[in-house]
Formats: sequence, structure tokens, C-alpha cells
Amino acid sequence: MRTLALKPGHKRIAAYHASLADFAKLGVKHETAVRAAFQALLEDCTALVNKGRADKWKLVPEYSLKTKSGAKITPDGALLDSFRLMHGLWEAKDTADDLDKEIAKKFKLGYPRDNILFQSPTRAVLVQDGERALDLDISSPEHLVTVLKGFFEYQAPAFDEWEKAVGEFKDKLPEIGRQMTEIVRGEQKVNKKFAEAFDGFVALCRQALNPNLAVAAVEEMLIQHILTERIFRKIFDVGEFMQRNNIAAEIEKVVIALTSRSFSRDKFLKELDRFYVAIEDAADTIPDFSEKQKFLNTVYEQFFQGFAVERGYPRHRLYAAGDRRFHACERGGDFENRIWPHPRRSRRPCHRSLRRHRQFHGQSHPPSAQDAAGT
Repeated sequence: MRTLALKPGHKRIAAYHASLADFAKLGVKHETAVRAAFQALLEDCTALVNKGRADKWKLVPEYSLKTKSGAKITPDGALLDSFRLMHGLWEAKDTADDLDKEIAKKFKLGYPRDNILFQSPTRAVLVQDGERALDLDISSPEHLVTVLKGFFEYQAPAFDEWEKAVGEFKDKLPEIGRQMTEIVRGEQKVNKKFAEAFDGFVALCRQALNPNLAVAAVEEMLIQHILTERIFRKIFDVGEFMQRNNIAAEIEKVVIALTSRSFSRDKFLKELDRFYVAIEDAADTIPDFSEKQKFLNTVYEQFFQGFAVERGYPRHRLYAAGDRRFHACERGGDFENRIWPHPRRSRRPCHRSLRRHRQFHGQSHPPSAQDAAGT
């Protein structure tokens, strides 16, 4: 949990009230103006809670997101961490607004109730875990500090466990990846069934993606699948994913061959169970599907690339690219990041690469006009 080192006599508190006083002298009361003063105060507070921490929060103004019902909302600000997890929302109103009515309207639209601050120049209502935690006159410096501390120091239970897991496993995962690499290479020597399945998969990858794809790159693809398959499956709740996605199904066949002799995937990954649960619980706080994917992308980049054997190959969960439900489109940045297999070639996908990709994923339709133009 973060601590906001702020007192009623702090210069930031005085500056906020002075700014409001200046607006009042000018007769300025509209929301856009008075909101800017409180936004500056929130940004100062964000800097304070970030001191000494590697994972920095950022106040993002006008942050759009989708509710559980799929409706788009745009609060005045959102507190996000480097994993894109949302720690709080802020909604500003002016003195002419009936704050209680405005709060009711926002909740009717589906605004989250985990940690949201509704604020006007003289009043603030802090709702946490679905209940009004504070309702104070913030023209008082003491009350203003109380509200700010309540907002910034709130920690959802899922995030508390998540932060512990991040600290514990960030250094452990690369070593686990190296251990997995040794197991894969060792089994290739003594497990004929696995060796044949792996060689077949290497041939398939080279045919579909790049004829010069290194064996080490395919090994890493397999290891990344073993380490991340549970997260991907549980966060997106798709039990039939392996059956519907060609590349995932092919990798899973190789994994089954790997476990045919003595290796146990469940036993090997047992020590990561708490980390997996922390990721799954954190993702469960995100209602929007696309935001879940962005969170998972960030988790992958922060953790599971730590043991990469060849940094030049951006094989970001490559098997996801065959399923449009996971927003892995075939063109633009997503296509390039997930499918393009060689670092020294142009990042613009060509006809042949698109054709190989579609053959790999069982897609037979011809390239679109956008594909042909490489856009």
C-alpha cells in the first residue's frame, strides 16, 4: 500500500485553495477551470506516492474505458500503474452541479465503485467498495488532506497480493525459464516421442513463418507457451481455445509429447501458482476485454521475456494471432509485433508472409486491399 505524505499545511494544499480563490475573484466558476486546479493537486499527490517506488502511477486525464455492460465512459481522470491496472477514478463537477444527483447519474451509467472520487470545489465524496467512505467539505485543508489520503492510500485486496507477487517472482521467472530450457533440450536426447514432435513443429514453423527460424527460437516459443498457457486460458475464459486455434493446438501436442516420459508440467509450475492466481485476480478487476489483453501484454513483456534466448525475435504469444477474438489482427502493429519473425527484414508484412501466416492458421481467404498495400 502506498502512503501519501501530505499535511494540511503543505504548500500544495495552500496552492490549490489559492487557485480557487483567484478564480472566484474573477467570477470563474465553470467546471473546466476549477477542474484544472484539482487536477494539478492530484498530479502532485501522484508524484508524492511514487517516491521511492519502481512501479510509478500516472494520473491519466479523460481516460476512456468500458463498463461491465460494454458502455463507454470517460471519467475526468484515472490512476494507472505501469501494468495498466486502474487504482482509482476521479470525476470533477462545478459548484452549480448537484453532486449527489451527478453521482447517481454516473453510477447508473456503470461507473466502477471500487475507488472513485467525486469532487466539486467545496465538496468531495469518496466511494470505495460500493460504499461512501467519505463525504467532506474540502474548503477545509484538514478535510481535503483526509480525502486525498483516503483516495491514494486505498488498496484493493487483489492488488495487494499482486504487488507481493510482482516483487517475489520478477527475479525468479528467468531462472525457471532457464530450467525449462534445460529440460526441453535434455528430453530431446532421451525422449524419442518428444524429439519427433518437436522436429515436426520446427518444420511447421519454418514453413509457415520463416525458413531460417532458429531451433532456439522455437524452443523459446514452446517454453513461453508452457509458462503462460494457464494465464491466457483463464483470463480470457476460453476452454475450447486449444481446439480452435491451430498453432496453440500444435504446441500443445508437443507439450503432451514432452510430458510422456517423466516431466510433469503441473508439478514444475507448482511454485508459480500464487503468481498465476495474483495475475488472474488482478485481471479480474478489469471489465473491458481489450484492456485485459493490454494488461496481459504488459505482464508478458515485464516477466516472461526475461529468459528470451534470442532478443531479435518478437514472438509475443504468437499462437494468439490466429484467433480474432483476441484482437490479434493481421495487419498494422499487432500483426508486425506478433507474426513478423525476423529482426533484419522490413517490418512491413509482405504477401508471402501473409500467405504463410494464413496457411499456418488454416485461413484460406485472399489478402485484402489493405494487406496488399502493406497497411
